[in-house]
Amino acid sequence: MFYQRHDRYLGKARPASRSWARRFRVGAGALVLAAGVIAPATMPATMAAGAPAGTAKPAAVPAPPAGFTTTWSDDFTGANGTGLNTGTWKYDTGPGSSFGTGEIETMTDSTANVYQDGAGHLVLKALHSGSAPRDGWTSGRVETQAATFGAPAGGVVMMQASIQQPNVNTTNGAGYWPAFWMLGSPLRSGTPWPTSGEVDILEDINGRSSVFGTLHCGTNPGGPCNESTGIGSGERACGGCQTGYHTYAVQIDRSVAPEQIRWYLDGDNYFTLAANRVDATTWANAVDHPFFIIFDLAIGGGFPDAFGGGPTAATVSGGSLNIDYVAVYNKAPGGGGTGTNLSQGHTATASSAEAAGTAAANATDGDTGSRWSSAFSDPQWLQVDLGSVHRLSHVLLNWEAAYGKAYQIQTSTDGTNWTTVYSTTTGTGGVQDLNVSGSGRYVRMYGTQRGTQYGYSLWEFQVFGT
Repeated sequence: MFYQRHDRYLGKARPASRSWARRFRVGAGALVLAAGVIAPATMPATMAAGAPAGTAKPAAVPAPPAGFTTTWSDDFTGANGTGLNTGTWKYDTGPGSSFGTGEIETMTDSTANVYQDGAGHLVLKALHSGSAPRDGWTSGRVETQAATFGAPAGGVVMMQASIQQPNVNTTNGAGYWPAFWMLGSPLRSGTPWPTSGEVDILEDINGRSSVFGTLHCGTNPGGPCNESTGIGSGERACGGCQTGYHTYAVQIDRSVAPEQIRWYLDGDNYFTLAANRVDATTWANAVDHPFFIIFDLAIGGGFPDAFGGGPTAATVSGGSLNIDYVAVYNKAPGGGGTGTNLSQGHTATASSAEAAGTAAANATDGDTGSRWSSAFSDPQWLQVDLGSVHRLSHVLLNWEAAYGKAYQIQTSTDGTNWTTVYSTTTGTGGVQDLNVSGSGRYVRMYGTQRGTQYGYSLWEFQVFGT
């Protein structure tokens, strides 16, 4: 038994934008009810609906696992009733019917549907008005502005969030469809879905207290990934996931052969997908690039309907998807990721800045919602003063859409005489975590060929060492 949930992506470039950022209407992917999974009768039916957010003490963003470094995180520390920072997040709004998934809600940017609760949580709340069960629903969906979260060749990336699923059950939760997932960055520059890749980290439907994990890839319909179903874990039990916070994560591991995607619930690896499950081109197109992250709470659609869902007259209004934190961790090729981030908060300078809002300091402030971007010419450089001489282990470049194709990483003890510790003429953008060996007080990216018609643009320039 399966349902079809295929996504449609309609993009329009923003006028006068050189960032290539686009507006997309996007949706989560399809999943299979595997043999031997939990039957509806075994799911809990006694949980209360609509528990308020913030009842649990917010957890700090965890330190990176051994061998990893923290690339980006958000722990939602805004005041009660405030919306999100639109430099870091963007709202996907509009009717669910436009998402190609059969959803019936309207996604909004209202703080009635999407807000920070003042206690360290992001809340996506589904609200119903009127008496018709399948009309009058509003909810929320957000995605990261940055589409730069991925594993370089030979490296590993881990995306993790602490989430409380909507506190509904199979009696009053028909039609609820929470999701934590990500889409491949090539989607934003025109590569179609599912070729560009989709990784569903958490999906549940109808208050079943379960979790599904899926990769979407190849072509639709059919193809090597059986679209629009995808290749997935099937339904897995997720006890207590409606009533408390649990961690959901994936690791994309490009350090092993064949490459792997691993899905985790509370640190337990419950599903692993190896690259040799599909042909090499399909895998590379879907996985071997950066992604952007999405949270949403849909109502109705093909997936809930396939499990006898609704919504029905018994479906409760006010259920919420509560997110405590989200974090991205990277491990450099060769088991890197060691050392301290020496550059964050230190003085950065550059050869040029595209505008007042894209100054050099934005690349070392630890915020992937701000960026440095240069003038539209070669060469250009960005450098950071570490304050004293340090031994360096690796440098992480978190590129915006405008990236460097040919550049060098250089070090200096005096800011005048430079030594090259890394060089490439085939840069691909995204997240590039580069092993280096050397020392210096000053470290710079010296670009000699842009990858686009625009300048060089970095969300973050991170230098690690001791």
